Amino acid sequence: MAMDLAKEAPNVVTEAGFKDLIESGYHVEVVCKVDAYRKNSVWHGVWVLRAVNDEGVEKQLVTARARTAGDHIQIRTFKTVTGLVSFLIDLGFSVVAFPVYEGQRWTFTLSQSEDISTED
Repeated sequence: MAMDLAKEAPNVVTEAGFKDLIESGYHVEVVCKVDAYRKNSVWHGVWVLRAVNDEGVEKQLVTARARTAGDHIQIRTFKTVTGLVSFLIDLGFSVVAFPVYEGQRWTFTLSQSEDISTED
């Protein structure tokens, strides 16, 4: 019997749905789960993303294959800054920052990204 994630787990969303939420006005919240550290020239850590609307409704980003062995929903994690930045740029953000200490959060909205101007 298949589980309907929209009914059973209303606080999660796959990558395709996450992008739709962001485009419809949700904010992206980046949460640092493990302190970041630099190894050679790459920053590592653990970050998760949430889509949050103005009323505070949160949707946690999960992998496209949201179910794994044992019927558990798998939260999408980013373990390098490169992966995190690439994902945020693919969502349409042109300026990216990220939290580096466990528990820190950073919020993005597409309108913030669009307001950035550059000088020649």
